[in-house]
Formats: sequence, C-alpha cells, structure tokens
Amino acid sequence: MNGHDVAEKRREGFSSRVMRALGPAGVFFKGFLEEPRMVGSVIPSSRFTIDAVLGPVDWQRCKLFVEYGPGVGTFCRPVLDRLPRGGEMLVIDTNPLFIDYLKRTISDSRFHAVLGSAEDVEDIVRMIGHDKADYVLSGLPFSTLPDGVGPRIVEATARVIRAGGAFMTYQFKPAARDLTARFFPRVTTGFEWRNIPPCVLAWGWQDAAALEEAAE
Repeated sequence: MNGHDVAEKRREGFSSRVMRALGPAGVFFKGFLEEPRMVGSVIPSSRFTIDAVLGPVDWQRCKLFVEYGPGVGTFCRPVLDRLPRGGEMLVIDTNPLFIDYLKRTISDSRFHAVLGSAEDVEDIVRMIGHDKADYVLSGLPFSTLPDGVGPRIVEATARVIRAGGAFMTYQFKPAARDLTARFFPRVTTGFEWRNIPPCVLAWGWQDAAALEEAAE
C-alpha cells in the first residue's frame, strides 16, 4: 500500500467516524456533498412540512406509497406510521449511500428501498408486485436536475398513479409545481413557512378521465 492509499484510507476512516457520530444528519450531509444536484437541501424537512404534505392522503385506501429521493428517511417513518397494515412503501434513490442506510435502519417488512432512477418508476413498481401507486412523494430538486430528466420523471409518475391518487412535491422554488401542472389535470398548492428554508407545496391529482385519455 503506497502513501496515497494510506492517506485515502485514513480519510475514509475519518469520514465514517464523523458519520457515525452525527448519525442521520452526517449521512444526509455526506449525500448532499456527493450529489448536490440530486438533494434538495442540506437540512432535512421539518415536521411541519411532513404533516402538511401528508395531510391530504387517504391512508385507509393506500396500498402503495412511493417516495423519490428519500435521503435518510425523514418522511419514511411518518409514512410507515400512517400506512395501514396491508400497505407498502417504496423508496427510489440514485445514491447508494442513502439506500444502504435505509436498508440498515428500517426493518419494517412493508418497506422497499431500491437503488435506481425515478424515471423507471413504472418498472420498479411492477417489480415489487404492483400495477399502480396510490401516492408519489418527491423532494427531488427539479430546478437543478439535468435537462429533460424532470419532465420524464413527472410524465412517468402521471402514468403510474391510480385515479384519485396524487403526486406530492415540496420545493424551495416553484419548478416542481409548474412541471406538475403540465402532466396532471388538477393541482392544489400550499406554502410552509416553518420549514428552513420555507417551501412551496404542490399536489397533482390524477383522475379517471385523464388516465383514459392517456391510454388512447
């Protein structure tokens, strides 16, 4: 082992110790440093944002709840607490750091963590045994995603959500809300000022007529 390898190993060891000391916050910060364009904020969402975003969900009818970009699970545990016994949660992230962390720390049998792209949500949903999702939540920073990725994600999301379900976003800019309006027949909005920083909330609602038109 040469000097460079020794130094690199020491840096990795130090990073691991810092992450263990800081817990979820350390993992979240490291994920932000690795892929800043794919993480919406260096600070996880507040409980006020969580409650506001999840408020409109009809939990008794929810069989599959999907989340893009779960990070260290800020929304995962509140969703699992609300899901009925027969419901399932699927999270999709391109960062293996987050997926590995969630697999280690969430042992709920209803929980599925998949390393992959939200663009492939339809295939991933089928992979775990479902045809449709009831709700899809996304904290992905649509304003900083590579060109074309955002529209492809939202278009695939519109196809995978059942009638009566919704695509939910929380963002610091209105990009996700505006993009949602391109693919969903009805969009409701909100604003959570108690988050750091404050964020724009949007729910894109799917209906049967829109799904029939898309299938023609």
